[in-house]
Amino acid sequence: MHPLDMNKNTENTLNNQLSCDSYHIAVNYSNWHLAVCICLALTVELKHMSTDKNASFNHAQPFKTGILLVNLGTPDAPTTSAVRRYLDEFLSDPRVIDKPRWLWWLILHGIILRFRPRKAAHAYQQIWTEQGSPLLTISQQQTKKLQQLFNSKQKNISIALGMRYGQPSIKQALESLQRNNVNKLIILPLYPQYSATTTASIFDSVAKALEGWRFLPTIEFINHYHDKPQYIKALANSIRSTWQQQAQPEKLLLSFHGLPKSYLAAGDPYFCECHKTARLLTEELGLSKEQWAISFQSRMGVEQWLTPYTDKTLLQWAEQGIKNVHIICPGFSADCLETLEEINMQNRAIFINAGGENYHYIPALNDSDEHITMMASLVKPQIDLWQQQTVTDPELTKKLADELKQTNREGF
Repeated sequence: MHPLDMNKNTENTLNNQLSCDSYHIAVNYSNWHLAVCICLALTVELKHMSTDKNASFNHAQPFKTGILLVNLGTPDAPTTSAVRRYLDEFLSDPRVIDKPRWLWWLILHGIILRFRPRKAAHAYQQIWTEQGSPLLTISQQQTKKLQQLFNSKQKNISIALGMRYGQPSIKQALESLQRNNVNKLIILPLYPQYSATTTASIFDSVAKALEGWRFLPTIEFINHYHDKPQYIKALANSIRSTWQQQAQPEKLLLSFHGLPKSYLAAGDPYFCECHKTARLLTEELGLSKEQWAISFQSRMGVEQWLTPYTDKTLLQWAEQGIKNVHIICPGFSADCLETLEEINMQNRAIFINAGGENYHYIPALNDSDEHITMMASLVKPQIDLWQQQTVTDPELTKKLADELKQTNREGF
């Protein structure tokens, strides 16, 4: 054979070999691509199935009205690691800190979460009880007592507790209500005064938790109750009860949680609602302007916050010769770190060390009977309205449920 013919044969053989390899590569790539697509489709489907909790919905089960109580939250334990997890979730919320995300991430993870958890853990250790976090324990008692109150009058009310940060989460609470066949839902954030940093953040979390639900409940969202007569009266009665045991002080300080002033300038109504609560409460108590003051606590960072500041007010009073003060925190529905440690310990020391003699913290309303009754009064009008609008036919509901079961058995 001519050498040129041999070269041509070799070239043809190589070309055929390359064509075959290319074909196999193309086929293998196509199969791999198909396999990936199938896996992705199955993943999406499984995710959808896992989030659709109504897949085994019982149509014969009677509907209930649900009440979701929500408070801020608490670490799982008074340890540095647990507090770090909690602060990471809390301070990562853009409703709480509205700085540019990239800048705040660097500050949060580069500075705050490196140093603040240890200090905060020590503060939590000062108030932690055998039952755990005071905020969680009290909130659980509130939920239990409110459920008992409704059980004594209505049997179709289901109540769950969720925390905006930490456990039990809002998602977990909503899923427990869903298992109880709730088709109407009242969301009650336990913040009397509205703020985007608290109340609106709860709304965001609820909306996210409801993603994937096949049957969304009818929702009523209570965004504040700062001027409700029952709330004002409960606070006033708590103060009167204290003054029956102790003499009325020279000054009563109403301390609310603080906010950056920039939030007020951006349209947050919190500052105004705090002042309205203070005015209504002191009018109910019959106090003159000289007998009380409003202040704001719990500031952090270098930014200007709402004034006057609680600690500076107490220091000024002591330096002016005022010896006897009582302090209450109307914006807190349950005692927590900010009231038990910051107000009752830190600020007590500030006042006494500056020359004050008698400092008394009046506890939050917590799980007192009057507070539970007040909470019920906030949700009951909507419950009554829904019940008036509801027309049920138990026999028809049972008939439809039986027909559905029969259809399922026949495989349609």
